[in-house]
Amino acid sequence: MSTTQDAGVAQSDPGLSRRTLGVPAITLMIIAASAPLTVVAGGVTTSFAVTESLGVPLGFLLIAVILTVFAVGYTAMGRHITNAGAFYAYIAQGLGRPLGVGASLVALVSYNAMQVGIYGLFGFQLSMFLEAKFGIVSPWWLWILLCIVLVGVLGVNRVDLSAKVLGVLVGLEFLVVIVFDIVSIAVAPEGVSTATLNPAALFGPALGIILVFGVAAFMGFEGAAIYGEEAKDPKRTVPRATYAAVAIIGVFYAFSAWAFSVGVGPSQIVGASQEFGPDLMFVFMTDQVGVLFADVMTLLFLTSLFAAQQSFHNAVARYFFSLGREGVLPAWFARTSRAGAPWAGSVAQTVIALVVVIGFALAGEAFGGAAALGDSAFLYPVLTMFTWLTNTGAMGLVLLMAVIAAAVIGFFRKNPRGLSAWTTIVAPVISGVALIWVFVMILQNFQLMLGQEEPDASTFVLPGLIFAAAAIGIVWALVIRATRPNIYRQIGHGTEPGAYGTELVDVVEAPER
Repeated sequence: MSTTQDAGVAQSDPGLSRRTLGVPAITLMIIAASAPLTVVAGGVTTSFAVTESLGVPLGFLLIAVILTVFAVGYTAMGRHITNAGAFYAYIAQGLGRPLGVGASLVALVSYNAMQVGIYGLFGFQLSMFLEAKFGIVSPWWLWILLCIVLVGVLGVNRVDLSAKVLGVLVGLEFLVVIVFDIVSIAVAPEGVSTATLNPAALFGPALGIILVFGVAAFMGFEGAAIYGEEAKDPKRTVPRATYAAVAIIGVFYAFSAWAFSVGVGPSQIVGASQEFGPDLMFVFMTDQVGVLFADVMTLLFLTSLFAAQQSFHNAVARYFFSLGREGVLPAWFARTSRAGAPWAGSVAQTVIALVVVIGFALAGEAFGGAAALGDSAFLYPVLTMFTWLTNTGAMGLVLLMAVIAAAVIGFFRKNPRGLSAWTTIVAPVISGVALIWVFVMILQNFQLMLGQEEPDASTFVLPGLIFAAAAIGIVWALVIRATRPNIYRQIGHGTEPGAYGTELVDVVEAPER
């Protein structure tokens, strides 16, 4: 695609909406991606069950600390780079354009995997709920297809509409989890114990596994930068939303995990989590409050999944937009509506979701994939689509954050821009080392994360998708450098007015790394 064509696209297309989102809106979209009710019901019980450790609540706090340290350099870099491609732009400017394009494909694979994977749990839960309550027997994929349409419709509309919808859903999630926490502390069969807040429970042999399962609860927290071009004041809004999100998520999950242990009893929480899994929260509330409230929680659990799907959909759409705008992908992906929504990227994500869901449905029903699971066949969309894709996505995002930490150092190496060594070197090194360690732990325990007794092809193919995406992106960047040098020069620097702000001089003068 030529520079002239790029200019034509820019002139005929309004671009993303500007100065639309404030700190509360972006914070809510970040929290929506982490799905609070889903994490407390599913993530907390899974962590207790698999790790067999009482250190889960403190694990959330430790992850929050690591990510807060990571945010020091990440947000500092964000004050100089405003780009809907976020990770892609940061790594391109900090470590070079080839790594930036590699990161962009890893981000697309990871965010799509997270978004589409959550559909698997959504379709299963909704079909089971309708059958249990109303006797309606329906295939899990039917409700996913309907949900994909609804998510797509919101995705092509103004971003503040998505923010308002997600804000309501997240608010209801917080309310119901707070009620659960209060009931748990009031019941306290073993007293209001602090056994799960003992540091010795965390800093033991299970520390790595606790962090591996806990870090997925925070995926999406880095997404504030994706909305930088739509923020009311990117230099202030994005950092504030990032810090607010990680603080709220970390404290809320730690407190709720502790309350969970108090409600069931510290001596019983591991065994009960292994017996009931994610249903433990609903079984507990049915016993303590009644079926009606448990049913309301189930409905909000479904809306929690919907909110996460919408948040990740928005992130994918903006990555497509950024890559199309800069010529890494065809210019069509940069198309936006009059309302400033990246409709082309939204449509692309919707198509990807449809193709993957149809593929899993065919594999499960037409080719006997579900039957191979034996007695667990009814859990097919959860054991495959949800488990495989969300864990793969979380792995990719942890890797990207570790690379971002290095990109921060590279970006500020020649010009610290008046910032301290803590911001430009120390904090990125500490968080980068910690995140690399978590990533290695994920690789080592990926079989465990997939719930496999023995490794199979998926144990190796799924992580391979992340590395393959990175390699393809790097090669593609080198091809662009050799064939379209003008396009190569703008990689990671945006092409819309205001997309790169004060960095325009750097685009012209910087060496073409």
